[in-house]
Amino acid sequence: MRVAELSKRTGVAVPTIKYYLREGLLPPGELTSPNQARYGDEHVRRLKLVRALIDVGGLSIAAVRDVLETMADSDESMYEVLGTVQRNLGADLSAGDGEAYEKASRIAYELIERREWQVKTGAPQLEVLTAALATLVELQGEDLLELLDAYAEASERIAEVDIDYTRRGDGRAGAVERMVIGTVVGDAILSALRRLAHENEAARRLRSG
Repeated sequence: MRVAELSKRTGVAVPTIKYYLREGLLPPGELTSPNQARYGDEHVRRLKLVRALIDVGGLSIAAVRDVLETMADSDESMYEVLGTVQRNLGADLSAGDGEAYEKASRIAYELIERREWQVKTGAPQLEVLTAALATLVELQGEDLLELLDAYAEASERIAEVDIDYTRRGDGRAGAVERMVIGTVVGDAILSALRRLAHENEAARRLRSG
């Protein structure tokens, strides 16, 4: 297909497609003339993945490139690919300081130890958790800390489902793509489901009050 048809099939504007090609987010098409190229279904699939990473995951162009390069590296393990995705999904946070941050860091590490989670020291999402907990401490919302283990238990079950989903992929390439999509899009789905569940539970239990 020509670039115009690729645009029509994916809903991505032609100038944007050309920009992604220049940035290396899409593989080049098959040249049919000096100024024309032909694209296939693999370009449709890749373009949809790129849009998901940007639109749903909120990743920058540089972050998308990092994820795609890791996906393409056959020497990278599934564990390492997941680490790259998690790193790029993490908020851009620097290490905090102060009493609230120190307390939050202690709470986070105690949770990891208590749950016997295998997490690397300095993992990006651990920093995100610590920063969020520090905010909670500063806002005097420490009662919510009592829910941490319940949240962690629910997250463990979700992680099991996620990994099972990933392992259904056809070969390494299919499994890696499932992991990336499941992680990025799954975050958005979980956030939406939580809010819908809140609405349902509030209607069921709080409306009469």
